[in-house]
Amino acid sequence: MPGPGMDLIGEEEKRELLEVLDSGYLFRYGSPDDPAFKAKVYQLEQRVAQLMGVEYAVAVNSGTTALLVALGGLGIGPGDEVIVPGYTFIASMSSVIYARAIPILAEIDETLNLDPDDVRQRITPRTKAIMVVHMLGNPARLDELKAIADEHGLLLVEDCAQAFGATYKGRRVGSIGDVGTYSFNIFKTITAGDGGMVVTSDEPTYRRCFGFHDQGHSPLRTGIEVGSRPFVGLDFRMTELTAAVLLAQLAKLDGLLVRLRESKRRFKAGIADLPGIRFRALPDPDGECSTILTVLMPSEDVARKIAGELGTKVVADSGWHVYSNMEQILEQRTITAEGCPFTCPYYKGGEVKYWKGMLPQTDDILSRAINISIGVSDAGLGSGFGVTIRDSDEQIDERIEQFHSIAGRYL
Repeated sequence: MPGPGMDLIGEEEKRELLEVLDSGYLFRYGSPDDPAFKAKVYQLEQRVAQLMGVEYAVAVNSGTTALLVALGGLGIGPGDEVIVPGYTFIASMSSVIYARAIPILAEIDETLNLDPDDVRQRITPRTKAIMVVHMLGNPARLDELKAIADEHGLLLVEDCAQAFGATYKGRRVGSIGDVGTYSFNIFKTITAGDGGMVVTSDEPTYRRCFGFHDQGHSPLRTGIEVGSRPFVGLDFRMTELTAAVLLAQLAKLDGLLVRLRESKRRFKAGIADLPGIRFRALPDPDGECSTILTVLMPSEDVARKIAGELGTKVVADSGWHVYSNMEQILEQRTITAEGCPFTCPYYKGGEVKYWKGMLPQTDDILSRAINISIGVSDAGLGSGFGVTIRDSDEQIDERIEQFHSIAGRYL
């Protein structure tokens, strides 16, 4: 199965779905006077806000739209630059482009997240925000990155698509920046097939995010508003069916994280004696989701040989999570021919260029990295080898022995 949530779908999700189907209400809005209307989307928003320790949440139809809604809610647009890591799902960059701003690519460090030192070097008078991506369930160096944002008066956007449930020094990721976003597609911690969420504690930002996702309407409308919508919005609403599945999945989150962390500790301990390897850096080892174990090999050649025998690949080759594999980004293939935002007259930063090799530190780290699945199996992450959340300790030990045997021949 792609992600741990998919592996745990069962009777609880079926009961939630049947309740919605029996109610006759599939839309997120319904009659507040009708006891049949269960308001699953609203319930989900309230529970996620409470879990994350924030004031507001807006449920949307994907993690990508969550990012676009978040950027719109913060007023990011033409003329602005947003710093994003070179290792992330492409939506972190494409959402900036569709907000008509410019993604500025930055290096990662051995957390596989943004390198704060490089972020400092990328700031210009046009920088509006830093987009922190908590890749593979591992929180970034939030203390340092937030300090940089505060020092320069920048917005901090947390892309937590792969880190739902993770914590950083006792706080849920997504609650530390100006906005946080989550994804619920099949490769994420919990899932409904797709879906997303935006969270914030700032009321004006919440109202803008809500309006953007619901044709400009004010939050929690109970009918058709005429003449009171503050701006043009779009339709990124979540359905009651999606929310129903996520409510059942949310109840499984704590147990899911416990099992993932147990399995990762076991796997990590089982291969830790291999000479020359390192594991990715963890800014908060107790707070990560533990969906993937990343091993850093001493050289690219060794990493490629080991990955090949395991039937997987080095992270550098893992598709559209790596900037150098994103030809549509590198070549700025916008949906219309004029090339906006790269040709936008509001942008005063000169010609924007992206190219393979522009982030040498990122390239080096990813060429030596192998991702071992602990609960997420995704070819796009290079996690084709590993275990699932349902695997027993004995099955985990078998995979440890396989990795140890193969890697040991090259190390």
